[in-house]
Amino acid sequence: MTKLFVDSDGCPVREESIKVACRNNVETFLVCAGGIRPYENPLVQIIFVKEGLDSADDWIVENIEVNDIAVTPDIPLAGRCISKGAVVVKPNGDILSDNNIGPILASRNLNMSLRESGIELGGPPPYSKSDRSNFSSNLENIMKKLISGNS
Repeated sequence: MTKLFVDSDGCPVREESIKVACRNNVETFLVCAGGIRPYENPLVQIIFVKEGLDSADDWIVENIEVNDIAVTPDIPLAGRCISKGAVVVKPNGDILSDNNIGPILASRNLNMSLRESGIELGGPPPYSKSDRSNFSSNLENIMKKLISGNS
């Protein structure tokens, strides 16, 4: 059965994730270091991890399985989830899978090296209404596809 894992610290689409998951009767894990209020819906579980580098990431990777979905902008975490057979949806709606994670990881690593050498690349564009809409639509579509067994 498909489950949803949300890398919740600072996640701009936490509420949208919960709405889509509950509408599709999908168990959801909000993984964070703290600061999230409890949810009444029994499908939604809040997982508090110790503060520290990659604590939430490690919990997600330890628990995610084939045909589960992760919501995260974190490219290395996305790669780890995909290696376990999951699909990743970024907060802007981009869907990451085996088909595209390789070049995305390579680009991320190259940009990181360039920044470390002092080259300024700028940041990502501001989060927009269309990003939020794309996210909800794409999460809904991929969730329905995985639930129906058409992965």
